[in-house]
Amino acid sequence: MMMKLSILDQSPVSEGSTPAEALAETASLAIEADRLGYHRFWVSEHHAARGLAGSSPEVLMAHLAAVTSRIRIGSGAVLLPHYSAYKVAENFRVLEALYPGRIDLGLGRAAGGGALAARALQENRTGGGAELYELQIQDLLSYLYGAPDQSHRFAGLETSPQVSTAPELWLLGSSRESAALAARLGTGYAYARFINSAGGSMAVRSFRNSFRPSPAASAPQALVSVFAVCAETSAEADRLAASMDLSLVQLEKGHVSTGTPSVETALGYKYTPYDRFRIEDNRRRMVLGSPDEVRRQFTALMEEYQCEEIMFATLVHRYEDKLKSLRLIAEVCGLRGGAGVN
Repeated sequence: MMMKLSILDQSPVSEGSTPAEALAETASLAIEADRLGYHRFWVSEHHAARGLAGSSPEVLMAHLAAVTSRIRIGSGAVLLPHYSAYKVAENFRVLEALYPGRIDLGLGRAAGGGALAARALQENRTGGGAELYELQIQDLLSYLYGAPDQSHRFAGLETSPQVSTAPELWLLGSSRESAALAARLGTGYAYARFINSAGGSMAVRSFRNSFRPSPAASAPQALVSVFAVCAETSAEADRLAASMDLSLVQLEKGHVSTGTPSVETALGYKYTPYDRFRIEDNRRRMVLGSPDEVRRQFTALMEEYQCEEIMFATLVHRYEDKLKSLRLIAEVCGLRGGAGVN
C-alpha cells in the first residue's frame, strides 16, 4: 500500500512565544510541506485558547493556499454546530473558486473551547445535538454539490459563487458513531487516534462496510490522525515529546495553557504517580522515534486501519524541531521532494 502522508497543524503557541508567531510558523510549515510532497495540510479551530492560535480555519486556509502551489489545504475541523451550514458552504465555495481542486472541508462537532465560548458562538441558536448536526451535514451536501430539492425547507436556494468543482467533504471523529454518520452521509472519514487510541480500526472498518455513495464521494476514503515526533534518534524523539506529555497532562487537569512548554520546563515538572500513568496512556496516541521507527509505526497503522493515508500533528516547543521532524519523515517515507533534505 502506497504511503500517503498529511499534516494537521493546530498553530500551537510555544512558551515564550506569541500567537502571531505561531500563525507565521503554521504558514512556513505549510510551504515546507508543499515542497516536500505531503498530500494535505489541515488547520484546526479552537476558541478562547491561549495555547492554540487557530480560531478561524477558513481565514487561515486562504492564506495557506495562497503561499503554496500543490498541497491540499483543509479544515481540521470547522465546528459546524456553531454556524450556519449555508454560510460555511459559501465560504468554502469561495476558497474552491480561488484554489480549485485543492480545498478540503473537514467537519467536527466538538465545542473547540469552554462553555462560555460555546455560548457566545451560539448566542441566538436554539436546539442542537446529534440530529441537528446530521441535518447540517445533509444541508451542506445540498449546498456544495447541487441545490436543495423541492422538499427542502430552502427549496431552490443557490450557493454562491457558482463553480464547476467542489471541496472534498470529510467528517472528523473518534468513535463508531461518527464513523456510522460518515458512512450514512457518504463523506470521507478521518479517525482522530490522537484523541482516542481505542477502537479506531473497528470504526474505520465499519465506515468502509457501511458506506453509501453520495454526491461528495463515490467510494469510501479514510485516514487516521496521530501525534508524531521524529528525530535522529529515538532518545531525542522521546526527549522532545516531553513537551507534549506535559501539555496533555495540564489539559486533562483543566489548567489554562500558557503555551507549549519547553523540554526543560517539562523535564523539571513535579509529576504525580497518576500523572505518570496518564503520560504512559497518552503515549498510545503518539508515533515517536527515529526515522526508521516512525516509518515502521506508520506502516503498521496503515495495515491496522486499512486506510489510504496517515495524518499527523507535531506538538513540540521549538519550531526548528517540528520542521526537522517533518523533513525526516518525508525522507524516510519516500515523499516526492523529501530525498536528501536536512
